Order: sequence, then structure tokens, then C-alpha cells
Amino acid sequence: MTEQLASFSLVAIYSAMAVYLFAFIAFTLDLAKRSAETPAAVTAAPAARVGQLSSAGGTATLERPAAPVPPTVQRRSGRFERVAYALTILGWLLHVAGTVLRGVAAHRVPWANMFEFSLTASAIIVGVFIVVQVWQDLRFLGAYITGFALIVLGFGTVGFYVSVVPLPPALQSYWLVIHVFVATLGTAFFAIGAGLSLVQLIQSRREANKFAGLKFLDTVPGSVALENLAYRVIVVGFVFWTFTLMAGAIWAEHAWGRYWGWDTKEVWTFIIWTIFAGYIHARATRGWRGSRSAWLAIIGFSAVMFNFTIVNLFFKGLHAYSGLMS
Repeated sequence: MTEQLASFSLVAIYSAMAVYLFAFIAFTLDLAKRSAETPAAVTAAPAARVGQLSSAGGTATLERPAAPVPPTVQRRSGRFERVAYALTILGWLLHVAGTVLRGVAAHRVPWANMFEFSLTASAIIVGVFIVVQVWQDLRFLGAYITGFALIVLGFGTVGFYVSVVPLPPALQSYWLVIHVFVATLGTAFFAIGAGLSLVQLIQSRREANKFAGLKFLDTVPGSVALENLAYRVIVVGFVFWTFTLMAGAIWAEHAWGRYWGWDTKEVWTFIIWTIFAGYIHARATRGWRGSRSAWLAIIGFSAVMFNFTIVNLFFKGLHAYSGLMS
């Protein structure tokens, strides 16, 4: 029965990957369609003409030309975007079904090794992306999110797959449910924040007339709005990551009799926390705005991915639960 459920889980995951692939293609086609939209759909504040004269109190003055305001297309959801979003929801339902089936087959939560964590983490990232649409329309990140989920699931099923095995003694704790789930939520918000920061960097170049060919950027928020959105999302992720660090210390005391032992995984978790704490502090008190804050957000998420992949695969320690090492 266990092997049969594990097989059904893989079928659901492969099906989700196929649906995500079609969603990714549809989101990409939507971006291409945005680039082809006619200028009549674009609304922009008119810039002052060079050499324009104005008079105040009978005195003529030569006005300095105003900085160009990036145009914004007022558009409804296109057909490709609606199809892509519907496919994303369908793929996510299959994804969640495959993850749950893996947990049922293992008789525990499905995040005890790298394969299972890749299933759960990518499912939560896509799920957070779907839920966030209630607060803010971020469907322009659809290609990024579905592409990211495809990559994670691809590496998970091809490179990290392991059969269902019993939990190691140190993981036989309710803290496995709390600690890892909250860490995954933090990772999901960091992933969305990094995506927003990446678009912010491209948008800022567009606003500086350096990426004139990327017309689809006219249909997404400006760089300042993207930066503010990324900041809010990352603050939520930082709260979850702070709890992750604290819960991990408590769990370590229960499992190994100490709160902190400079294990590689512990160190990298703290490094990630420090990067995002620095991001929030620098932006709030040092005026780090624009590209500097965006790069710091991207570096922070890169550290998260380094912690999940390189640290798990190539560093030995008490947290070596990839399932790929003996």
C-alpha cells in the first residue's frame, strides 16, 4: 500500500509539472502580448516641453523639462493571463494532492528529506502566490513562479528522489511540523520578494530608457511601487524566519541538549536572518532604496537556496537529512 500511494504521488507530481509547463508558456505568451499592445492603451503624464515658458506675476521664466514619467497601460486581464492563472491553480491542486499522498504513504508530514521538502516548499510558494492575488495583483510574476516550481520539482524528482523511509530519531518530534513548515512559509515570501525585486531592477533600467525594447514593463507597476511591495512581502517572510530560528534552537535543545552548536545548517539559517534583518534595517534607517535594496533581497533569497541545496548536499552536520547521504 505504501509503494502504491508513493506511485500515485509521483503521478500527481508529474501531472502538476505538465500543467505548470503549460501555465508557464501561457504566462510568457501573455507577457509577449503585453509588449505588442498598442500605444493607444498607454496612459502617461505629459512631460513639460523643453524651453516652455511660464509666467507668474507678469515675469516669464524658462521651465526645466520634467523628468519623463514611465507610461502605464490600463489593461484588463488578457486571455492568456486568465488561462495561465487557471492552469496554475489546477497545477497547484495536483501538486498538493501529490504532496499529501506522499505524506499519507509515509504516515507523517511530507518534509523529512530533500525530495519531500522540494515538493512541500514549491507547493507552498505557488499557494502563497495564489493567495496573495487577493491582496495585490501579482500575476505578472506568473512565469517566474511557475518556472521556479518547475525547476524545483524537476530537481526534486530527478536528483533528490528517495523511497519512503522511517524518520531518524532526531526528527521524531512535533517540532518537525512546526519548525519546517514555518521555515517553508518564510521561504515562500522570500521567493516572491526576490521576484518583485528582480522585476524592480529591470523596471528601473526601463525607466532610465536603457531597456526600451521591453514594452511589457509598461503594464506592471513602477520600480518604486515594486520596491514597496517587495519590502512588505519580505517583512512577512522575515517574521516567519525569525520564528524558524527560535523554534530551531528550542528543538535543538530537546534533541541534542543545547540551543546552539554552530552546526552548518544553524549558521546558514542565522546568516539568512542577518541578511534580511540588514535589508529591513538599511532600508528603514539608512535610506537604502532602489537597486541596493533589490540586490540585497535577491542575495538573501540566494542564500536560502544555497542553504537548501549546497549545504544539504555537501556539508556534513547534525542536519544532514537530505536522504541522499548515509
